Amino acid sequence: MTPTETRAEIERLHAAGFAWSMACCGRNRERAEDVLQTSYLKILDGRARFEGRSSFKTFLFGVIRRTAAEERRHAALAVLFASRDGARPEPASGDDPVGRLALAAALERLPRRQREVLDLVFAQGLTLEESAETLGISTGSAAAHYARGKKRLAAILRRRKEP
Repeated sequence: MTPTETRAEIERLHAAGFAWSMACCGRNRERAEDVLQTSYLKILDGRARFEGRSSFKTFLFGVIRRTAAEERRHAALAVLFASRDGARPEPASGDDPVGRLALAAALERLPRRQREVLDLVFAQGLTLEESAETLGISTGSAAAHYARGKKRLAAILRRRKEP
């Protein structure tokens, strides 16, 4: 698909994409607009590539859904890390205080380096390369801490939900 065709499809599907973004963002218009714009940017700059394995609409909706999930994680971790540092951020609409507390407790159980990398990537919005530079470690090491930290965090949170 050429860049011109991609832009035309995005324009054609804009109303449906916005409706889906609203659904993915709990009907929060501001978040939905941000998620939709970020999704479009990912497609237009090549970070998300349509490879023809589905319809363009399915592809677009998948990008929107993943972008909304990323935004929720970033927002939750930003609130969590801010509150851990003593700040009192305003809770976002639809915030889950119990979930935030569970996430905070789970993060505290991670090794320091894993916690630092996750903080830099999610709460501070740095890339793995920037996180590695900040911590004075190799990009490969940062990637390993990032992957292990996410895996361990998921396992801790899963165990918490088990009866």
